[in-house]
Amino acid sequence: MSGWTVSLHDRIAAIPAAEWDACAGEGNPFVSHAFLSAVEDSGSATPSTGWLPRHVALNDESGRLVAVAPAYLKAHSYGEYVFDHGWARAFEAAGGNYYPKLQVAVPFSPVPGPRLLLKPDAPSGTLSVLGQALVQVCGEMDLSSAHVTFCTEAEYERLGQDGWLQRLGLQYHWHNRGYQDFEGFLEALSSRKRKAIRRERRDANACGLVFRTVRGSEITEALWDAFFVFYQSTVDKKWGSAYLTRSFFSLLSERLGDRVVLMIAEHEGKPVAGALNLLGADTLYGRNWGCVGEWPFLHFELCYYRAIDFAIENGLSRVEAGAQGEHKIQRGYVPSLTYSVHHIQHTGLRHAVSEFLEVERAGMLSEMIALGELSPYRVEKT
Repeated sequence: MSGWTVSLHDRIAAIPAAEWDACAGEGNPFVSHAFLSAVEDSGSATPSTGWLPRHVALNDESGRLVAVAPAYLKAHSYGEYVFDHGWARAFEAAGGNYYPKLQVAVPFSPVPGPRLLLKPDAPSGTLSVLGQALVQVCGEMDLSSAHVTFCTEAEYERLGQDGWLQRLGLQYHWHNRGYQDFEGFLEALSSRKRKAIRRERRDANACGLVFRTVRGSEITEALWDAFFVFYQSTVDKKWGSAYLTRSFFSLLSERLGDRVVLMIAEHEGKPVAGALNLLGADTLYGRNWGCVGEWPFLHFELCYYRAIDFAIENGLSRVEAGAQGEHKIQRGYVPSLTYSVHHIQHTGLRHAVSEFLEVERAGMLSEMIALGELSPYRVEKT
């Protein structure tokens, strides 16, 4: 790394938005300065919540900023969705300190995308140099490990070649095959799956609900108030502790504008459910959802089917509907691999994790094949 300069920043605002976004690009809103600043400024990802910002900036030999990475010192493993709690327990049982660790990630967002952000004209080899910088930070700060989660396949391959441990995960994404409308999508499915989706949509739309899609400045504070209640309801049912504060959602539409897409269901003029999405260059990213009351198939309608409607209408390539959910397959969302890489400082822990990941990767690839057999799409006869 001779001639390169690495600096750490304790808030995203310390790096000019234009410089950061020149590295991040416009394809994925989650790595934008606007999104990351909303997470910090709202009090969602802060030292008090166990996320201590240590954003990495890399300058080349001429002193020009050529790469950045959203990075945090973590005092726990919550809000990451690539689970290493078992690694932490094993290391601490052996007398080690797993925390703090360095986490290169988008807080509370299991959304695949670039994590090591390079300017388009960055010198050849910059990706590896940035990876080396993360290893250097680990050593100099006496951290147990560094983790780059939900990264791109290219980052996974490059850092894997540089010695980082590789991990695979699974999500379910919908891909646009040039459909003209939702009926065109349905025609690509087997008859049984097509009928099931039509029935679900019919029942969801027969409950007296009115559906609306609002974006950016169209989202009023009253709608955000309602959505925050929905969000908290979902959190209470699943996790018990909300990661995101109420102000985060207001900052989101203020800073990301029309890239914020909120799908609302109303009953008798009152919002009863909502699904929050962010719009990328060619992808709609489903994030949070919630509702009050019981409504048949409302989750599928609001989070999956209306997302597909939006993607087709706007010519998007795919919909990524978040983590987990094998039930998404029968609704047209197919298994897709996700990627992460891990640097472990301690030799013994590194060896144990490496062996675990080797077995896990094989199992994940086998699961991909098995899940592929559940595809709802018609197989064209040759």
